[in-house]
Amino acid sequence: MSNVHEKQADGQNAAPPPPAAILDIEHAVVADDPRAWSKARKVRPVFQRCCASERPEIFWRCLLIAYTLQLIVVVTVSAASMIAGLGGNIYNPAISQIEEQLHASSGKISLSLSLFIAIQGSVPLIWSALSEFWGRKRVYLVSTALCMLGCIVAALSKTIDVLIGMRCIQGVGSSAVISLGAATLADIYEPSQRGTMMGIYYSAPLLGPSLGPILGGVLTQGFSWRATFWFLAIFVGVCFLSFIPFKDTYRRERSLVYQAALKRRLAQQSAKSSETSTLSQVTAVSRIVPAADEKTAVSESVQPGTKDAIDTLVRERDLEKQNQPSRAEVEASEQLQEVKLSLADVNPVKPIIHVLRRMNNLTILFASGLIFAFSYSITFTCSRTLADKYEYNALQIGLVLLAFGVGSLLGSVLGGRYSDHVFRKLKARKGGASQAEMRLESTMVPMVFLPPSVIAYGWVCQQHVNVGAICVMLFLSGFFSICIYSSTLAYIVDANTGRSSSAVATNSAFRGLSAFVAAEVAVPLQDSIGDGGLYSLWTGLMILSELLILLVWWKGGAWRQKWEIKERAASNS
Repeated sequence: MSNVHEKQADGQNAAPPPPAAILDIEHAVVADDPRAWSKARKVRPVFQRCCASERPEIFWRCLLIAYTLQLIVVVTVSAASMIAGLGGNIYNPAISQIEEQLHASSGKISLSLSLFIAIQGSVPLIWSALSEFWGRKRVYLVSTALCMLGCIVAALSKTIDVLIGMRCIQGVGSSAVISLGAATLADIYEPSQRGTMMGIYYSAPLLGPSLGPILGGVLTQGFSWRATFWFLAIFVGVCFLSFIPFKDTYRRERSLVYQAALKRRLAQQSAKSSETSTLSQVTAVSRIVPAADEKTAVSESVQPGTKDAIDTLVRERDLEKQNQPSRAEVEASEQLQEVKLSLADVNPVKPIIHVLRRMNNLTILFASGLIFAFSYSITFTCSRTLADKYEYNALQIGLVLLAFGVGSLLGSVLGGRYSDHVFRKLKARKGGASQAEMRLESTMVPMVFLPPSVIAYGWVCQQHVNVGAICVMLFLSGFFSICIYSSTLAYIVDANTGRSSSAVATNSAFRGLSAFVAAEVAVPLQDSIGDGGLYSLWTGLMILSELLILLVWWKGGAWRQKWEIKERAASNS
């Protein structure tokens, strides 16, 4: 039996899967497949041989290595994704101290918050394009180095204008991991696993709302607001060092951007080789066939038999040239085996247009942006309410905001697992057939509870009741909003096969723009209509967001398939 298994295993290793088995570009055959790192079944033939040779310990050793590789990638990316959350929330408890020491107005403080989140949302479009020819690892290293520089200069700043500028630099540097982290998970996990892993991954940046306020409160109360930026600089430096041995998950064979650039390069090389081949044939003929004067001299100097031999030789050489590829063609073929992209090959706008022209993407991105804007607004306005109405210090504010962070953290992890459970159940019900929109059915339960939690939070703050009630409403708002958000993020990845990094970067741009607007209007609205009126308005926006998600669940599959057919037809032509 062991020989039979061994032959089967050898056959599986020797024969790569046929092209017909590749359903889409996401499952293209690649060397050192990152998805094999977390799947024992993909290396099962090797393990079978190990077991057949009575060395089962190698099986478990290989299995441990496979899962360890996957775990290292997830932990590294998740830890670095905390930079964005910490950078945005560790700052909130120190707002009053910064206003006092740097003589800053509330408008300047709002600008430092809104610019940070706007830049953090829009710059991933550029990082996503750069990752298509740099790979994920190099982008991670460059971005974290830039963020560390911004943190150090912010800690040393003497004016609010310098602080705002350095917050912008921090936003640029901290934005890469947020967008590329989800794409990295798409590199190593199948769709049926992504909900759980997206939930776990997204729980790390949500530790920012959890730990950021309390860390900011402790550091500001114990030292000063500058200590928050020194802490960030050290944390980002540790993340930078962790990316040095990082194993890159990007594979160009699974990138639509790379494949499009490859097609353009093939067309250019084909045109160039055709032109070079024509010129070389003309040159060869001119060298072999003498000019008129030379013809006369040659014909007079050679014997008739020799002349016939020369004609035969010329004809044979011409036949050889026709049968053999030209040097230009050989060089072109060798170059195409290793196409290296440049900025000229990667257009950051075109992949974004491909994402946005699908109605299902546009609708879900708008809904996702509203949910993120709400979560950003509530932490900012709650800090002001606790400082002005309850007269809390930085540490007390951080402890209260911890409730929202813990709720968001649990919502991300549990919501992600529930999303995968629903996806697998619906897939089994349909006999193994699946589509991305199945995942959105998991959002229907938290949809019922989110609007009541939001409006209750606003009026609890408006009436200045016991702070315990604020903590409960913060927890519920964070839990239900992130339950929905984690499923929409997984859907965005699933629905954009081959463009996961571009899709997540576009999502970051939407949520950054939404949060920018929310931060700019939060203070005027809070001052004019109070927390009750402001969060009554947010309740209406949350209901709108939920309706948009339901619309994608209902019609998204038809919209998506319509564009997929159009894109396949365009690529084949």
